[in-house]
Amino acid sequence: MEDRGDGLADLETAISETWSWARANARAGANALDPRLDLTAYPLVSMLCWRGAMRPSDLAAALYLDKSTVSRQIDAAARLGLVERSPHPDDARAVTVRLTPDGQKRLEALRAARLERWRAALAEWPPGDIAELTRLLGQLTTVDLR
Repeated sequence: MEDRGDGLADLETAISETWSWARANARAGANALDPRLDLTAYPLVSMLCWRGAMRPSDLAAALYLDKSTVSRQIDAAARLGLVERSPHPDDARAVTVRLTPDGQKRLEALRAARLERWRAALAEWPPGDIAELTRLLGQLTTVDLR
Protein backbone atom coordinates (compact mmCIF):
# COMPACT_ATOMS: atom_id res chain seq x y z
CA MET A 1 0.00 0.00 0.00
CA GLU A 2 1.34 3.39 -0.97
CA ASP A 3 2.11 5.69 1.96
CA ARG A 4 1.62 9.29 0.91
CA GLY A 5 2.64 10.70 4.27
CA ASP A 6 -0.94 11.59 5.20
CA GLY A 7 -1.27 8.87 7.83
CA LEU A 8 -4.20 7.20 6.06
CA ALA A 9 -2.38 3.89 5.51
CA ASP A 10 -1.62 3.77 9.24
CA LEU A 11 -5.22 4.69 10.00
CA GLU A 12 -6.50 1.86 7.83
CA THR A 13 -4.14 -0.58 9.57
CA ALA A 14 -5.26 0.64 12.98
CA ILE A 15 -8.92 0.26 11.99
CA SER A 16 -8.27 -3.30 10.79
CA GLU A 17 -6.60 -4.12 14.10
CA THR A 18 -9.47 -2.47 15.98
CA TRP A 19 -11.96 -4.54 13.96
CA SER A 20 -10.17 -7.76 14.99
CA TRP A 21 -10.03 -6.62 18.61
CA ALA A 22 -13.73 -5.71 18.57
CA ARG A 23 -14.71 -9.08 17.06
CA ALA A 24 -12.75 -10.91 19.74
CA ASN A 25 -14.51 -8.86 22.42
CA ALA A 26 -17.89 -9.43 20.77
CA ARG A 27 -17.19 -13.17 20.67
CA ALA A 28 -16.41 -13.12 24.38
CA GLY A 29 -19.54 -11.07 25.07
CA ALA A 30 -21.76 -13.40 23.04
CA ASN A 31 -20.31 -16.41 24.82
CA ALA A 32 -20.78 -14.81 28.24
CA LEU A 33 -24.37 -13.87 27.40
CA ASP A 34 -25.24 -17.36 26.18
CA PRO A 35 -22.75 -19.90 24.79
CA ARG A 36 -25.33 -20.85 22.15
CA LEU A 37 -25.62 -17.28 20.83
CA ASP A 38 -24.00 -16.85 17.45
CA LEU A 39 -21.42 -14.07 17.33
CA THR A 40 -23.28 -12.42 14.46
CA ALA A 41 -26.38 -11.88 16.63
CA TYR A 42 -24.47 -10.20 19.46
CA PRO A 43 -24.44 -6.70 17.89
CA LEU A 44 -28.21 -6.94 17.45
CA VAL A 45 -28.94 -7.76 21.10
CA SER A 46 -26.37 -5.20 22.24
CA MET A 47 -28.03 -2.51 20.14
CA LEU A 48 -31.42 -3.36 21.64
CA CYS A 49 -29.87 -2.95 25.10
CA TRP A 50 -28.74 0.63 24.53
CA ARG A 51 -31.33 1.79 21.99
CA GLY A 52 -34.42 -0.01 23.27
CA ALA A 53 -37.16 -1.57 21.15
CA MET A 54 -36.75 -1.21 17.38
CA ARG A 55 -38.45 -2.31 14.20
CA PRO A 56 -36.58 -5.07 12.39
CA SER A 57 -36.11 -2.73 9.39
CA ASP A 58 -34.52 -0.10 11.65
CA LEU A 59 -32.23 -2.75 13.16
CA ALA A 60 -31.19 -3.82 9.66
CA ALA A 61 -30.38 -0.24 8.68
CA ALA A 62 -28.49 0.50 11.89
CA LEU A 63 -26.45 -2.71 11.61
CA TYR A 64 -25.90 -2.36 7.82
CA LEU A 65 -27.47 -5.78 7.25
CA ASP A 66 -30.24 -7.01 5.01
CA LYS A 67 -33.65 -7.66 6.52
CA SER A 68 -33.50 -11.44 6.05
CA THR A 69 -30.23 -11.65 8.00
CA VAL A 70 -31.69 -9.57 10.82
CA SER A 71 -34.82 -11.73 10.83
CA ARG A 72 -32.71 -14.88 11.27
CA GLN A 73 -30.72 -13.23 14.07
CA ILE A 74 -33.92 -12.16 15.83
CA ASP A 75 -35.28 -15.71 15.55
CA ALA A 76 -32.07 -17.16 17.00
CA ALA A 77 -31.99 -14.70 19.90
CA ALA A 78 -35.71 -15.27 20.54
CA ARG A 79 -35.16 -19.05 20.77
CA LEU A 80 -32.63 -18.32 23.52
CA GLY A 81 -35.12 -16.13 25.38
CA LEU A 82 -33.12 -12.94 24.85
CA VAL A 83 -35.51 -10.99 22.61
CA GLU A 84 -39.18 -10.92 21.78
CA ARG A 85 -41.36 -9.44 19.09
CA SER A 86 -44.40 -7.35 19.96
CA PRO A 87 -46.90 -5.28 18.00
CA HIS A 88 -45.67 -1.79 17.16
CA PRO A 89 -47.56 0.72 19.31
CA ASP A 90 -48.29 3.07 16.38
CA ASP A 91 -48.65 0.65 13.48
CA ALA A 92 -50.72 -2.52 13.85
CA ARG A 93 -49.07 -3.98 10.71
CA ALA A 94 -45.56 -3.71 12.14
CA VAL A 95 -43.66 -5.30 14.99
CA THR A 96 -40.91 -4.14 17.27
CA VAL A 97 -38.17 -6.25 18.75
CA ARG A 98 -37.05 -5.75 22.31
CA LEU A 99 -35.03 -7.55 24.90
CA THR A 100 -36.90 -9.80 27.24
CA PRO A 101 -36.60 -8.83 30.91
CA ASP A 102 -34.09 -11.66 31.35
CA GLY A 103 -32.14 -10.57 28.26
CA GLN A 104 -32.07 -6.97 29.52
CA LYS A 105 -30.84 -8.06 32.94
CA ARG A 106 -28.12 -10.26 31.48
CA LEU A 107 -26.90 -7.61 29.03
CA GLU A 108 -26.87 -4.90 31.70
CA ALA A 109 -24.78 -7.16 33.95
CA LEU A 110 -22.34 -7.79 31.09
CA ARG A 111 -22.13 -4.06 30.37
CA ALA A 112 -21.48 -3.21 34.03
CA ALA A 113 -18.66 -5.78 34.16
CA ARG A 114 -17.25 -4.51 30.87
CA LEU A 115 -17.29 -0.90 32.12
CA GLU A 116 -15.32 -1.98 35.18
CA ARG A 117 -12.75 -3.62 32.91
CA TRP A 118 -12.57 -0.39 30.87
CA ARG A 119 -12.04 1.62 34.04
CA ALA A 120 -9.19 -0.65 35.10
CA ALA A 121 -7.61 -0.77 31.64
CA LEU A 122 -7.75 3.00 31.12
CA ALA A 123 -7.07 4.08 34.69
CA GLU A 124 -3.84 5.78 33.61
CA TRP A 125 -5.42 7.66 30.72
CA PRO A 126 -6.25 11.32 31.23
CA PRO A 127 -10.03 11.87 31.05
CA GLY A 128 -9.48 14.34 28.22
CA ASP A 129 -7.85 11.62 26.09
CA ILE A 130 -10.84 9.34 26.62
CA ALA A 131 -13.21 12.15 25.69
CA GLU A 132 -11.15 12.97 22.58
CA LEU A 133 -11.03 9.33 21.49
CA THR A 134 -14.80 9.09 21.96
CA ARG A 135 -15.33 12.25 19.91
CA LEU A 136 -13.04 11.08 17.13
CA LEU A 137 -14.61 7.62 16.95
CA GLY A 138 -18.04 9.23 16.71
CA GLN A 139 -16.78 11.47 13.94
CA LEU A 140 -15.20 8.52 12.13
CA THR A 141 -18.47 6.59 12.10
CA THR A 142 -20.03 9.33 9.96
CA VAL A 143 -17.53 8.69 7.14
CA ASP A 144 -18.99 6.59 4.32
CA LEU A 145 -16.33 4.75 2.35
CA ARG A 146 -18.73 2.50 0.43
